Amino acid sequence: MKILIAPDKFKGSLSAREVAENISAGLRDVLPDAKIDIVPMADGGEGTAQVIGDALGGSWVSCGAHDPLGRQINARYAWIEHRRLAVMEMSEAAGMRRLSENERDPLSTNTFGVGEILFDAVRRTADQIIIGLGGSATNDGGFGMARALGFRFFSGNDHEYELNNAISELQKLSRIQRPGNLLLPKIIAAVDVRNPLLGKNGATQIFGPQKGASEDKVDILERALTRLADVVSKDLEIDYRDEPGAGAAGGLGFGLMSFCGARIRPGFDVVAEAVKLGAKMKDVDFVVTGEGSLDAQTLQGKTPAGVAQLARRLGKRVFAIVGQAANDRPVREIFDEVYVLAQPRMSVKENMAHAAELLRENAQELAKKL
Repeated sequence: MKILIAPDKFKGSLSAREVAENISAGLRDVLPDAKIDIVPMADGGEGTAQVIGDALGGSWVSCGAHDPLGRQINARYAWIEHRRLAVMEMSEAAGMRRLSENERDPLSTNTFGVGEILFDAVRRTADQIIIGLGGSATNDGGFGMARALGFRFFSGNDHEYELNNAISELQKLSRIQRPGNLLLPKIIAAVDVRNPLLGKNGATQIFGPQKGASEDKVDILERALTRLADVVSKDLEIDYRDEPGAGAAGGLGFGLMSFCGARIRPGFDVVAEAVKLGAKMKDVDFVVTGEGSLDAQTLQGKTPAGVAQLARRLGKRVFAIVGQAANDRPVREIFDEVYVLAQPRMSVKENMAHAAELLRENAQELAKKL
């Protein structure tokens, strides 16, 4: 029997590799002679650089940068020397994980550090950059990143915007000046959402409250991003506000397309190509995937849905082992069966602490049925 295990991380608990290894251990307890292939996955969220870097034989490199509030940090990204490829995550500089809960405020945070990491890869003479856009703490439309790359932003009275409190001031943005000597390699922005920049399904209204934006701040941020998009359209003569994925990472998808000429792609597809998931799936008997939470968002580009859809195209049975699952029939129906770790008698914290043990137990149950 040949089995492919291709899960994402369980956020806050286990990495994708740890999830896969625990599922493998549970399967082997019951099926000791099975041939098992482990392929850790990601979809543009946190863990993307690790997965692609490991698959392509990369190493970690470091550079100085600034966090969402402008504090100096040491950031890292994966470097694949033989391909001159840099693989990074915006969350490394501008992610929620860089902030304490009481520091969350998208009017005060920016993506300047993301631009610094991008520029470090440019100095390293990268031929291509892949950047994952999950886990952001920002909602600046890529303004901070563009500032780090040399773009200049001016109000109607020709006042140049710096970074402090500039997000709300973007409502008065009048013009944008390109840097004169910026040469960037091909950039792929890997996303796991398809939201546009603006509107009821846009960056601010959907994700702003999760980042600490109150109702009045959501209104300010929406107007700021609308003005940014208007001036980008006027001065740069491009308009990506309605592109799927433009709203990813607080509008950083829009910023990367507008200021860096980036191409937005589904993160799952980017990772699947890098790890050669399709080729590894062709001759297996069944596939196991998983993630911390299975819900309505799963079908919008998350790893379990991508794995299931590829498995179906190849005629493979596919199972999911997840931390928790909403009672969402369209999501559950893409799998032959869904196994849920969460134990009602245990708190969320306790379930997370016992995730490895629960993964192994559920994998044993799956193996017995097979």
